[in-house]
Amino acid sequence: MSRSLIYLVAGARPNFMKIAPIVRALQARADRFEFKIVHTGQHYDREMSDVFFDELGIPKPDYHLEAGGGSHATQTAKIMVAFEEICQQARPDCVLVVGDVNSTLACSIDAKKLDIPVAHVEAGLRSGDMRMPEEINRLVTDSISDWFFCTEPAGVDNLLREGKDPAAVFHVGHVMVDNLLFQRDKLDASDKSGLETQALKAQYPRYGVVTLHRPSNVDDEANLRGIAGALKQIAVDLPLIFPVHPRTRGNLEKFGLDLGPNVVLTKPQSYMEFLNLWKDAALIMTDSGGLQEETTALGVPCLTLRENTERPVTIDEGSNVLVGTDPVRILEEAARVLAGHGKQGRRPLLWDGKAAERIVAELDRLLLS
Repeated sequence: MSRSLIYLVAGARPNFMKIAPIVRALQARADRFEFKIVHTGQHYDREMSDVFFDELGIPKPDYHLEAGGGSHATQTAKIMVAFEEICQQARPDCVLVVGDVNSTLACSIDAKKLDIPVAHVEAGLRSGDMRMPEEINRLVTDSISDWFFCTEPAGVDNLLREGKDPAAVFHVGHVMVDNLLFQRDKLDASDKSGLETQALKAQYPRYGVVTLHRPSNVDDEANLRGIAGALKQIAVDLPLIFPVHPRTRGNLEKFGLDLGPNVVLTKPQSYMEFLNLWKDAALIMTDSGGLQEETTALGVPCLTLRENTERPVTIDEGSNVLVGTDPVRILEEAARVLAGHGKQGRRPLLWDGKAAERIVAELDRLLLS
């Protein structure tokens, strides 16, 4: 029996976390599929060592495109040139892309021009904010994809509103949650004494966690100053642990912002270190898209420091509250959580750790039936 060859594209650490459950699901159907993992090299990440792939339970990438940094145009062009070459060398039956990074856009364009079906995982998400590069990547990728795997009903609704064929749109759940539950179980069964974040947790029995990296928050002095003031005030009642993105750290120094003694700045954390930290936090404040979803999956109170979100299910059903960047609103919502009156969410439909199995089942039907 012939097997379908799928290229799985990942360009940054979060992408590998999304493809990992799909890899494991494909491995369970080795009679029907073979696959190659393509690492575009969009982000260099020193944490992505062999141990990183061992933690995810997946093999190391088969291809390294080594696209590196540069402007959006430069990076996208490098990825397209390199990916086109490997598609021509060994033509896959399907190219599967995840998320909304430049690699997602570049490889979907290549595949479509080579008449290779494109499957987009995490399809249909929309923030409505065209200033976000990710929003442009999402829109363009979805405009040319063949099959759409959605994390939440809003994604399905957006795609149908845009005229996509309902037979090509699938609500499957969320592979990031698949990976989260897999890693949480692995963490719970492990010896955590060697983790740096375990020492922090011992020092601060009750704490909050902060992440900030979006340019609209950290490059704008007025926004960053307002957020920093709110964090400093919240930390009087709840110590805050803040793994600082290099860009954010640089701007805190550039603008002369002091977060006070109760905001503990750390280096960026590896996935397992950070999971060990945030899963037990009393409160999380973030501008990350993925963390909105992960906190909803585990029921951790989350305040999203953005004016919009492409992940509305985290607000409609989950533990996330969209507070924007107004310090008064941030302080009000944080006080509500700390007083025990925070939002009680629930885990959305199909966020059960089996999204990858549903995706592979649909690919089996689409490619091999």
